[in-house]
Amino acid sequence: MTWRRRDMLALPTLALLAGCAPRLQPPGPGPGPGAPPPRLDGNGHAIMRDGTRLPLRRWERGATPPTAVLIALHGFNDYGAAFDESGPFLANRGMAVWAPDQRGFGETPHRGLWAGTERLTNDLRDLVALARQTYARARVLVLGESMGGAVALAALGDPADPLRADGAILSAPAVWGEDGRPLVVRLLMPLARHSIPWMTFTGEGLDIWPSDNRDWLIRLSRDPLTLKETRVDAVDGLFDLMDAAHAAIPRVRVPVLVMLGENDQLVPSDATLSAMRALVGDGRDPLRRPALYHDGWHMLLRDLSGVLALEDIAAWVADPLAPLPSGADVQGRALLAGDLELSPRKKPARPAY
Repeated sequence: MTWRRRDMLALPTLALLAGCAPRLQPPGPGPGPGAPPPRLDGNGHAIMRDGTRLPLRRWERGATPPTAVLIALHGFNDYGAAFDESGPFLANRGMAVWAPDQRGFGETPHRGLWAGTERLTNDLRDLVALARQTYARARVLVLGESMGGAVALAALGDPADPLRADGAILSAPAVWGEDGRPLVVRLLMPLARHSIPWMTFTGEGLDIWPSDNRDWLIRLSRDPLTLKETRVDAVDGLFDLMDAAHAAIPRVRVPVLVMLGENDQLVPSDATLSAMRALVGDGRDPLRRPALYHDGWHMLLRDLSGVLALEDIAAWVADPLAPLPSGADVQGRALLAGDLELSPRKKPARPAY
């Protein structure tokens, strides 16, 4: 076979591989000549630097200026409605809460396609800048849940352009570095990414509980804006984001509150404990606070005991040096010191009705 014939036969193969390449969202429509910088449109959206419109839920208490603004970032396959209960709760304690639908989720364009770590972190930078413009005298912090926590870490520890926020609250952050993943995942994901990036999967049948709040889980399963099927290339993108978040941890310089539920079944405990130790050390630095909730699950803020975590967030934002009302910081320090071991993960009790 001559080299020319080999080339001719390679063309269909290359075309097939290209057709199976992972898909990223296309960039936004672009700001255009003379277009304004990122802005709020007055109709419940934030317009990002590339012109993409993100739905934005906002809560604040009346005409009283907030002392702090929380940019609340939801988890994977979720959207801004994740904070429909916790947003008003925190707003009633003197904060403003902004909860966007992150790119690829909720009611954003190209729903279901992964946006990429750079776009997700740039959107967070734009939102922090908009919050500072809107509330000139308020501190601006990030409240990141699961994937949202990974976005916050990747932005805060970006070596080229660290996020200019005043602090971060990380609720069950999705920081599962490559070294901690099972070997089969590390071997199969690159193959799946390039051969079947379009294939979708669900979590049906896995018997994994993100929370003990069954009523909320039922509502979640019926919510048409919650993604029920996930593309392979989106999972691969999430892994890339978690790798970036894991690498960024040593460069995070702002005060942090790291909140973990002892019954978290989504992120392996070894990964979460490793991330917590890297972020807060032994827990003795009052500005780097670990918090462990014995009755907590992955979706800490929506658990049946979620009010404990919410009260802790309000207290920590008001005074990062004060003890947490629930005592979860005492439990967190005991865990890091080796004086406390995680108990076997349980399943939620069935309701009586």
